[in-house]
Amino acid sequence: MSSVASFLKSKHDTAFSFEVLPPLRGNSIDTLFNSVERLMQFEPAYINITTHRTDVVYKEVSAGIFQRTTQRKRPGTVAIAAALKSRYGVATVPHIICSGFTPSELENELIDLSYLGINDLLVLRGDRAKGDNSFIQENGGYMHAAELCEQVSRFNAGELLDGTIHDMHTVPFSFGVAGYPEKHEEAMNIDMDIEHLKAKIDSGAEYVVTQMFFDNAKYFEFVERCRVVGIDVPIIPGIKPLTSLTQQALLPKTFHIDLPMELAEQLRGCKTNDDVKVLGVEWATMQARELKAAGVPSIHFYSMNAVASIEQIAKNIY
Repeated sequence: MSSVASFLKSKHDTAFSFEVLPPLRGNSIDTLFNSVERLMQFEPAYINITTHRTDVVYKEVSAGIFQRTTQRKRPGTVAIAAALKSRYGVATVPHIICSGFTPSELENELIDLSYLGINDLLVLRGDRAKGDNSFIQENGGYMHAAELCEQVSRFNAGELLDGTIHDMHTVPFSFGVAGYPEKHEEAMNIDMDIEHLKAKIDSGAEYVVTQMFFDNAKYFEFVERCRVVGIDVPIIPGIKPLTSLTQQALLPKTFHIDLPMELAEQLRGCKTNDDVKVLGVEWATMQARELKAAGVPSIHFYSMNAVASIEQIAKNIY
């Protein structure tokens, strides 16, 4: 395919895709390869690789004296994208984020990716730093993903941050952005959240991948709202199967989403994590079947701690 965006806009059966996390610093990549290989049997159209912000860490260097340093616990998004593309021959989509990065660091990342021939991106604002009550941009950095979209679009046109213009001899980046069927946690309402999404599309984004949701009606309503305001790009549903008892409180709190009453009642009856995994596969399979019947371009699965469940769901659907 020339790009993930062009594939999503083409005529095809509902595709399979998934998202992975880079290994923790110092860990082997083999564990990641083992997880990916379990899902390659379903011929994913593309694989997303998450990026994590730089965290501030205070280390004691002497009695009562602390030194402020920064650390990325999961480095290597660019390297992981290149490794997966080389090993499996599949399109890889690294995330690039505003959070914890300066524009210069992001430009360097774009240059590295262009050298590697990786031309698909997912552009995100990213999470606020741990302990912060609100999002704070890096020095000279961006508050909103739309600003990073603009930087990527300028880079595609050959414009670098120092104002110089270069003839681009690489394939331009094609990129998607995130959408929130139940609105972003910081948005005042769903309509204003969709306004922010429209700004990202107007800044060059070619498709949308949604936050996880457990009620398909909310996805379909979200798509309708987007179409009304002129967002006509593909909107890819993101699905995550339930896998543990703790998620009944953790997911609504962390991602600001609701579990539909029918699912909540069934989850309340689960006694063990194994019970939840069975329910998670059944519910996500039901979601995926309805979404596939509706003709969505792709179903995107969030695989953290859920590879075995996704494998079962994919066997049911694809």
